[in-house]
Amino acid sequence: MRTKVGLWIDHRKALIVAVTDEGEEIRLIISKVEKQPGRSGGIRHTTPYESQLVPADDSRERRSTGLLNIYYNAVIGCIRDAESILIFGPGEAKGELKKRLERNQLGRRIVGIETIDRMTDRQIAAKVRRYFQENRDEKGT
Repeated sequence: MRTKVGLWIDHRKALIVAVTDEGEEIRLIISKVEKQPGRSGGIRHTTPYESQLVPADDSRERRSTGLLNIYYNAVIGCIRDAESILIFGPGEAKGELKKRLERNQLGRRIVGIETIDRMTDRQIAAKVRRYFQENRDEKGT
């Protein structure tokens, strides 16, 4: 069974659409990475110990990196068996995932990377179906 995968990814979620001869399967992976905490309301506190209220940048960065590693490993685990992979999304996550796929010897399977901002889950699934349908028609298979 030949599986083609399209996924919309950012640092918060990945929506994976797997297209096979029997139909399609959609999976959602939610990241545990949180927004970088900052000062509330953007206002500087007047208390003398404000630096102790917010964790140090390096510890937040290490935690965020560790959570991203878990997140990307979960995504790669879901798409590892795909013969073709289309990646799209709004930010840096698609490039980061591409590098990880290349390190895992899966980079040859990437058929495209596109920058796309906001899409609903239905629009994502329709885009993946349309992309692989058009490419199948071009190849005549």
